[in-house]
Amino acid sequence: MSTQDLRINFPWDGDVLNRHDGMESADRLDIVVTGQAWPGAKVACRGQETAADADGYFAVPVSITQREESIEVVAYDGAASAGAQVRVMWNARSRPRYRFSVDDNVEFLADLARDPDAYSSLFDHWYLAFWRDLHREYGTKIHINIYYTDGRGFTLDQMPDKWRGEWADNSDWLHLTFHARQDKPDRIYKDATYEEIARDAAMVREQIVRFAGPEVLSPVTTLHWAECPREGVRALYDDGYRGLIILAEEPAEQCTTRYYLSPELTRHIAGRDAWKDFDMDMLFIQCDLVVNLHKPDAIPGLLQAQADNPHTGELMELLIHEQYFRQELSHYLTDARERARTAIEFVASRGYEPVFWGQEFFG
Repeated sequence: MSTQDLRINFPWDGDVLNRHDGMESADRLDIVVTGQAWPGAKVACRGQETAADADGYFAVPVSITQREESIEVVAYDGAASAGAQVRVMWNARSRPRYRFSVDDNVEFLADLARDPDAYSSLFDHWYLAFWRDLHREYGTKIHINIYYTDGRGFTLDQMPDKWRGEWADNSDWLHLTFHARQDKPDRIYKDATYEEIARDAAMVREQIVRFAGPEVLSPVTTLHWAECPREGVRALYDDGYRGLIILAEEPAEQCTTRYYLSPELTRHIAGRDAWKDFDMDMLFIQCDLVVNLHKPDAIPGLLQAQADNPHTGELMELLIHEQYFRQELSHYLTDARERARTAIEFVASRGYEPVFWGQEFFG
């Protein structure tokens, strides 16, 4: 590395740090900042000073005491100096916890709207009854991301408000948020403008508040296909969202399941539980498993691999899609319920606490 070059290798700008990244006490998280300068350079950070080794590498202890902090490092010698800075978020008092989310939802809402007299309770519908059963058995909190329309004539403004009180009464474990205007065409927000996403998010939010009440809303959602340009995420921020789920397992060059983030950054997030874009004030949480993609007997092993890594096993985000539960649709899986139950059973049996990310990070 040449003179006047300085790089911080850990933590990255935007890293969400927890007890696995250092030594946590009641009032601080002690970490070791590492990086590279030039051989022999003196390196200073917050009053601590060290020297880069023969290859330019350095390590300096730092204490994090605030929820969000900047870490500045300076390298210098008699002839040159350089500086670098990263911003980090401290997830204080972190512990193993999970959330179960369901994408692409609209069919069960259309059922309720078409024949409201058939459902004296929301949970007379088999789909919501299934999620309530899992909540009662495991304490699971279910986050449902919904469409505005099914594309066949149903729109959310047809949804009755007769169950508004029941939605509110169950909002401690059941949330609804915006997912997209509709399912098709695929990847509808790939090149969306700010105005398009702002319009669709506002439409869905307005209807959720009307028929279910504001209690079921959350500052966290998953946009359809988890992709859109940077300005689209800005529209979500302006609609009240502060967290997004990212599916960063196999980052592609095209913007698929990683919003506007680069492949390099996406690979980094895949090795950690969460990352924050401080410039956008948006938190990205990694999805650990798309449950509908795997047979029940494969799910425990896949989740165990995530759980075994302290940097991917602290926050577990589990995801499935509504269409795999619907017998009339081509996506139907006869074992969809078993897949969901198997994933939840795994985390519950290992002491993971059911949570909503909105309450964990923004409550």
